[in-house]
Amino acid sequence: MANMTKPHIVIISPYLANANNGNWQTAWRWFRFLNKDFRVTLEVHWDGLACDAMIALHARRSADSISAYAKACPANPLIVVLTGTDLYKDIYNNETAQHSIQVATQLIILQPGGLEVLDKILHPKTQIIYQSAPSLIPISLDQKKRTRFFDVIMVGHLRDEKDPGTFMHAAQLVESTKVRMIHIGNALEPALGAQAEITQKQTPRYHWLGNVDHSITRQRLKRSHLMVITSKMEGGANVIIEAMTSGVPVLASDISGNRGMLGDHYDGYFPLGDSLKLARLIDRAATDSVFYRHLKTQCDSRAPLFSPDRERRDLLKLINYCIAN
Repeated sequence: MANMTKPHIVIISPYLANANNGNWQTAWRWFRFLNKDFRVTLEVHWDGLACDAMIALHARRSADSISAYAKACPANPLIVVLTGTDLYKDIYNNETAQHSIQVATQLIILQPGGLEVLDKILHPKTQIIYQSAPSLIPISLDQKKRTRFFDVIMVGHLRDEKDPGTFMHAAQLVESTKVRMIHIGNALEPALGAQAEITQKQTPRYHWLGNVDHSITRQRLKRSHLMVITSKMEGGANVIIEAMTSGVPVLASDISGNRGMLGDHYDGYFPLGDSLKLARLIDRAATDSVFYRHLKTQCDSRAPLFSPDRERRDLLKLINYCIAN
């Protein structure tokens, strides 16, 4: 044990603030949650710094730090947080991700759908911790009705796993003239950035804003009528939480990670990659107030799952248990 009054925890995140992505948001939020009760260090790589426990986000991208810590400190808690690419891709074909899962003393998944793809032998050391976002006072439906546009927003960097092309293509298929489609995210894959530029030129309703500061994005999301997530895989998308805790209903690709967040009986799913189905759902939400209110009621009922108090309590309970045992 490190000789500290408070136990020392190192959080390893493959991305820091400049990445402006979900991994960073999780790492920074957990740093703040734990900093009162523990001494916490947030790093990209573990450099051998003495500590009492490690929390590592991403089984594959943080594999070097996980492996080194497991070898150097085999008696200490090693908690690995599984991302969407971990759960739905890397655990099948990536040896370093597989090794990370095996040497971890505890696994964290961010929604219950992840249990379906994990080997049952891993379930006893797997904990579900829902992420959170501070609630924002929602803009009333009456106020949103008075706006000129029905704003539909997608928040996510342009990369293959997020399938942004489905959103772009849907923008070309939407029929309601009042729908405006806003896309926020950096072009991590140049070909997708080029596609966004072409779509913006050819489709007046589609607006690609590029990379935007998180606080500004959250306000833009709050003012929107709908949030769309088209991802091929998700561990537990922060943007779904930020939408629901802002009073904004969601349209989501029908994948395990999104079902784990929104529930099996949610009525805002569309088949993965189905731009036409997405476009028809957008049109229906924009023109059918009963359907729109139904989606909002379903999302509002899930929002309490994603409160900061709950996430902090669950995280502290797990860390205290791991250190005590």
